[in-house]
Amino acid sequence: MPGSLLGTAVRRVEDPELLTGAGTFVANGAPAGTLRVAFVRSTAAHGRLVSIDVASAAAAPGVVAVFTAVDLGIRPFHPFMVLNPACARPPLADGKVRFVGEPVAVVVADTAAHAADAAELVEVEIDPLPAVVDPEAALADGAPLQFEELGTNLAAGARAPAGPDPLAGAAHVARLRMVNQRIAVVPMEGNAVLAVPGDDGAGHDLTVWVSTQMPHGFAASIARILRLDADRLRVVAPHVGGGFGGKAGVAAEHAVIVAAALRLGRPVLWVEGRSENLVGMHGRSQVEYAEMGFDADGRITGLALSVVGDAGAYAGFGGALAMGPTRMMAQGVYDIPAIRYDVAVALTNTSPVGAFRGAGRPEAAALLERLVDLAADELDIDPVELRRRNLLAADAFPYTTRMGTTYDVGDYRLALDEVVRLGGYEALRAEQAARRARGDRLALGIGVAVYVEVTAGGGGKEFGAVTVDDDGGATIRVGTSGHGQGHATSFAMLVADRLGIPMERIRFVQSDTAAVPRGGGTGGSRSLQIGGNAVRAAADEVWQRARDLAAAELEADPADIVVVDGVGVGVAGVPARSLEWAQLAAAARRQPGGEPLAAEVDFAQAAATFPFGAHLAVVEVDLETGAVRPLRHVAVDDCGRVLNPLIVAGQQHGGIAQGVAQALWEEVVYDGDGNPLTATLADYGMPSAAELPSFETSNTETPTPLNPIGAKGIGESGTIGSTPAVHNAVVDALSHLGVRHVDMPCTPERVWRAIAAADTAAQPWRPPPTVFATLPDPAVAGRPEAADVDI
Repeated sequence: MPGSLLGTAVRRVEDPELLTGAGTFVANGAPAGTLRVAFVRSTAAHGRLVSIDVASAAAAPGVVAVFTAVDLGIRPFHPFMVLNPACARPPLADGKVRFVGEPVAVVVADTAAHAADAAELVEVEIDPLPAVVDPEAALADGAPLQFEELGTNLAAGARAPAGPDPLAGAAHVARLRMVNQRIAVVPMEGNAVLAVPGDDGAGHDLTVWVSTQMPHGFAASIARILRLDADRLRVVAPHVGGGFGGKAGVAAEHAVIVAAALRLGRPVLWVEGRSENLVGMHGRSQVEYAEMGFDADGRITGLALSVVGDAGAYAGFGGALAMGPTRMMAQGVYDIPAIRYDVAVALTNTSPVGAFRGAGRPEAAALLERLVDLAADELDIDPVELRRRNLLAADAFPYTTRMGTTYDVGDYRLALDEVVRLGGYEALRAEQAARRARGDRLALGIGVAVYVEVTAGGGGKEFGAVTVDDDGGATIRVGTSGHGQGHATSFAMLVADRLGIPMERIRFVQSDTAAVPRGGGTGGSRSLQIGGNAVRAAADEVWQRARDLAAAELEADPADIVVVDGVGVGVAGVPARSLEWAQLAAAARRQPGGEPLAAEVDFAQAAATFPFGAHLAVVEVDLETGAVRPLRHVAVDDCGRVLNPLIVAGQQHGGIAQGVAQALWEEVVYDGDGNPLTATLADYGMPSAAELPSFETSNTETPTPLNPIGAKGIGESGTIGSTPAVHNAVVDALSHLGVRHVDMPCTPERVWRAIAAADTAAQPWRPPPTVFATLPDPAVAGRPEAADVDI
């Protein structure tokens, strides 16, 4: 058998139809007579609903119906996670509005234009209430309450168990208050959903086309929310224009559209507008207080963390991240003898915070890496050297952290040394020193970050199936749901490698609950390590059966049957004695029962994997204007065994771009009354390719023992490593002026103000808010748990 495909740079098979405009998105599938909608949204951040007058809108041209909460009667629900059961969200505001942009009513009309025009005629009277948009202010005494019945804006919280002070005896303590700002997800395609009621001829009374990362989870959720017969429901995710965590679960608008279609008995389509998406799909948003102790030799002695998570209105999933992944990864890559982690999650009059690429892990890495750089500055130790002194050793794995997280395998020093080598670190430091000696106004900044993250959190299982078709090709069915990650290519590589069937003859089926019986979808960088291993195992089962069939047909010993690439199977050493895959498929049909030559597997991985890496960023800062220009970005990421380096590099590039954007440009901004100020791409700082350098990506390979491929996730690594590297580079460029920290994003104004106020005695620190002292010890005032989605 020729050499393996695995580990080679195979071009993606799924790209041509997208590049040629042949992709099929939700709106493309709308049948004739499909109704369109426009949502009437709250213009107040907080207030009581006094009345909603829909008479004029209902009488407008083309309008079929106008619905409010009382009309549809959908029970409040939790879109993805239950952070606090008391904070369920009604899909249309009921009695009260809690953020600008919250849907209050929906207009259904024959065209999108008629729906939009009629929505302007809906008269909503709101009795305004004071709003609070800052999560720390929301936790202060006297703050406006989102849910009066709770008596607090604390959606959830936990104190670490009582114990010794982790900072006791430290020779030096570095202290940092850091804001991991709220950012918008900004997928190319916003939310989109098409609900088509009626018998589809295959036993389904309702078909929902939806832009989602998790079709099976969506089906289970919408069936529970609307009390539908799950067996009569079909959910299809066609091409999806980006997800990044923002398209997990069922959004409020999804439930409204499906309910409206069922009420009217007609297809209903909603495609989210760009401003709707910029206002409604957010991630990150934490305020972190960190203190890290060091001994006289620069080794970490302890870490104390107090984290405020912003849930937004209705205890959004993002608030749970401070209690989950951020806490889970609080130790990072370092040998830290003692850690205290306190967390409080606040309700605010802002859009509910959800997941965004990395979902809690970037927040932990950004905090740790910024804190280590601050300590290096204060201790006058090179930041690379300080990291080397404190990294967990390669022989420490498997390693259980102080947070109870068990890392599978890692070699953090190798990744750091490699990025330093590739980046030419010593030469960069020499250039920086020369610029400073000359008094250059273009300052050079060099930032380093080392990270570890968790993928396939909690392990899990996934469905995979392989069928040899009658024409000799093969069909793969998977429960993951690729939307740009290269699933079709990666999974076809596994089947082609095992069976020798050319990749161009392998069909790929996903994201349709009628064609794939179950699946966890895509999120948390789980697809290759769980879904890929399911496909690999199914292909192996097909091979075992094919070998036995061929042995019987060719009257040979099964041990002598081998794959003949591009042909089928044959007898080793006897080229003339072979069978094509089409012949084997026919032979399988002739067996008792007539079963196809196929296998279905549910692959289970017992635990999460922990990718890691190191990034080096080089920036130039104009000391006159504060403008920052990225010059270079070098990434060394380790995702275990690399199946296709081309796909891995693509994921690295995409992740780095998003991570750099958070460090330098992106931030969702509200005014004091809760009005969003970044509701268009003219106001929100999305970079283009012109603002970014060409990235330099590389990999180390440390296979995990937790799955046969040895793969870990790669989809979020670039985002996690790049943000702190760039952030550190900006501060490093200013460190000789006495600047110790700049909050993200490092905009020209923020950088300029930091330069103007530089004071070597100042530290970016103030004590954590008093709410942490009032939390039960160690009880939890709300625990994040799975909501209406099966993952």
